Amino acid sequence: MRHAVAPPENVENNSFSVSSLLKICTHCERLSKKDLGVRIPRPLGNGPSRFIPEKEILKVSKVDARTQSIFEDAFAALGRLDNISVVMGFHPQYLESFLRTQHYLLQMDGPLSLHYRHYIGIMAAARHQCSYLVNLHVNDFLQVGGDPKWLNGLDEAPQKLQQLGELNKILAHRPWLLTKEHIERLLKAEEHSWSLAELIHAVVLLTHYHSLASFTFGCGITPEIHCDGGHTFRPPSLSQYCVCDIANGNGHAIHHDDLLANQEMCGEVEVLMERMKQLQECRDDEEASQEEMATRFEREKTESMLVVTAEDEECVPSRDISRHFEDPSYGYKDFSRRGENVPTFRVQDYSWEDHGFSLVNRLYPDVGQMLDEKFQMAYNLTYNTMATHKDVDTSMLRRAIWNYIHCMFGIRYDDYDYGEINQLLDRSFKIYIKTMVCSPEKTTKRMYESFWRQFQHSEKVHVNLLLMEARMQAELLYALRAITRYMT
Repeated sequence: MRHAVAPPENVENNSFSVSSLLKICTHCERLSKKDLGVRIPRPLGNGPSRFIPEKEILKVSKVDARTQSIFEDAFAALGRLDNISVVMGFHPQYLESFLRTQHYLLQMDGPLSLHYRHYIGIMAAARHQCSYLVNLHVNDFLQVGGDPKWLNGLDEAPQKLQQLGELNKILAHRPWLLTKEHIERLLKAEEHSWSLAELIHAVVLLTHYHSLASFTFGCGITPEIHCDGGHTFRPPSLSQYCVCDIANGNGHAIHHDDLLANQEMCGEVEVLMERMKQLQECRDDEEASQEEMATRFEREKTESMLVVTAEDEECVPSRDISRHFEDPSYGYKDFSRRGENVPTFRVQDYSWEDHGFSLVNRLYPDVGQMLDEKFQMAYNLTYNTMATHKDVDTSMLRRAIWNYIHCMFGIRYDDYDYGEINQLLDRSFKIYIKTMVCSPEKTTKRMYESFWRQFQHSEKVHVNLLLMEARMQAELLYALRAITRYMT
């Protein structure tokens, strides 16, 4: 999403200057063509998200001063304000932490060269067929002097990057299979070997873009008008409206389906709040034994395998995407299916706070601290509201969402009662979570609309932030544990 408009005399760039108007009616387009002699692009989407109505998303001209400043800083750093940032703008505290971390990973001093960083971002996003992120980083890769030949496919990239392909696919789809032998092969590859610091940088980038692909699909992020897939030169249909309509107050349709849906789901929030209250009372009255807690975790882990992510259709990646990674058929598989026995990952034995944080900070200074702040921001972020209700303690619900994601990855917290998850997360919500985390390219608008139908879009974006960060931390835990085992 661009906000800078080129001077009128710069005719060569006017197609993008005019495009900042977003929609142009046939009459206006005809006048523009006559005056400027250029083709006028129109956006293919209606705003930054396919799932969230444009009017719901914070407009730059109407947000508070802090968000305005964050947007301005992002634009100054990158020359653009992408739609991911605009949607995250619902939660400026988190957005600030996210952008600071991403800026450091991509642009500040670090073990990897700038073009390697963007190419790794391409590799990671491509694993989930996220053309939005792939296209962003293809452009960034070229801008920092990357070799265009590498973009022909992973087999055209240096051998060192090709060797990262195995780590990329395992982390993206089945991180529980990662072993110290995978790490050893990367660190002892003779002239193509990685240093420990480089590998930590690469692992953080891979997990960052795997999880960001989840957020991109989970919020239905659309390409900006100047990007591939974000515009068309075809005349607009009669059903669309122009900016001149917006100026006159037109184009605001009443969505009767939304009104009916709200009536049907009346009481959804109250039911959830009552369950939270009852669970808190049960916590106060009795405490389950360690054996019972372990049993409940295994039961929830098994039940999570029965949650179907999507309509079982295969998403075949296009050649433009699949050329950036190997083994396109490799995807998510439930870790306990077909007798595959993977030991439970106990957080008490290896945690982010006690182990992963210090390892990252030692080999890639300051990044561990930034990641920790970002995890904490997403996990603890609250406005003490649920839909229209105020003064609500949502900590129990946030913990259930975070721990359910880690449960799907085999990660167990000994002090958590996994029986709470079934009380707080209904089936439609679980389907959305599992799809968005494990197979984000299969996420649909129907899935997004089917859970928490009385909640605000800002609350659903908050859910997506939780899912994104919980997924990233789960991947990191497996990768960092494998590196630690190699080192010891």
